[in-house]
Amino acid sequence: MKDALTLSRGLPLEELFVPLSSWYRENARPLPWRENATPYHVWLSEVMLQQTRIEAVRPYYARFLAAAPDIPALAALSDDRLMKLWEGLGYYSRARNLGRTAIVLCEQYGAQMPRDYAALRALPGIGEYTAGAIASIAFDLPTPAVDGNVLRVVCRLTADRSDVLAPATKKRITARLFALYEKCCRQAGDAATLTQALMELGEVLCLPNRAPLCDACPLAPLCRAREEKCQTEIPFRSPKKARKESHKLVLLLRDDKGRYAIRRRPEDGLLGGLWELPHIDLPTPSTEDGDALDRLAREFCRENGLLAAESTTLPPSKHIFTHLTWQMQGCYINVTQTEHTSRELLFVSPEELRTQYALPTAFAAYRRIIVAKT
Repeated sequence: MKDALTLSRGLPLEELFVPLSSWYRENARPLPWRENATPYHVWLSEVMLQQTRIEAVRPYYARFLAAAPDIPALAALSDDRLMKLWEGLGYYSRARNLGRTAIVLCEQYGAQMPRDYAALRALPGIGEYTAGAIASIAFDLPTPAVDGNVLRVVCRLTADRSDVLAPATKKRITARLFALYEKCCRQAGDAATLTQALMELGEVLCLPNRAPLCDACPLAPLCRAREEKCQTEIPFRSPKKARKESHKLVLLLRDDKGRYAIRRRPEDGLLGGLWELPHIDLPTPSTEDGDALDRLAREFCRENGLLAAESTTLPPSKHIFTHLTWQMQGCYINVTQTEHTSRELLFVSPEELRTQYALPTAFAAYRRIIVAKT
């Protein structure tokens, strides 16, 4: 019976290891987290890189390490400080899970990452991919890290037209890669090299949403998709559901001391527990004209114990989440606080907003207006 790990023409998949690892050693990009691939550095970088481009991560990674150079320092960060360091990266639950995991590591593992895939997998916010990356890159354990890049590479190599978004596809490919690691990773550094080589190939050559750079690929002679000239058709993705839209009136409430109102979001749900600019949910933008928006803004002020003066309509803004789009209108109002001002509103200076309080990227356009007015 033939080896189950085969490509077209009966080529064993393990024969990919030598050309791929040789290519990586010669062509790997110099990235800051590769310079000193400690478990902490690998963990932090991999969490930051989820859904985020490498060039966008670089300054965040450096700034984060300056504030939290090790696991105990990360565990000691306040929630607001942690969110401020993360401000702009989005998917803020990643940052919260970093803090939670750091505390667990300090309490249960002597402030060290466990050298065990199952133990890593059990930590808050560490899924199969991140656990595999830490285990293989930092500890050289034979565990793959299967993300979108790796799925794309393997699907093209094998001309696999299965739905790459289906859990069954990822499960099957992950199992094949586990077997590949067990067969090929015999010497020190092999597992770390294989994981990073697969990632690198998907990031720089086997590109998404366009023609891959097959002429430069070390695996081109072995690639079934290239042989069948179907590279751009793979990986196959089932159509995504249309994003829902939510319409909001965002309020820039400035008191007589030049401070602006922010409030804490509920702990559960989208952007849970983060600071935000006050806003009002709207049915649709077409049902609210400028006067109607002004009335809604003033009603909000009255309900929250604020005296409203003149108001100014601000430009609209839009923010796209994974499954939701916020369509936002803006309103700037000078207000006076009273003894009845809601305790849910916290008035902070633009400097405090810049240095201490993190606002989600969804409010970036209105945050810039606040900064511009200082």
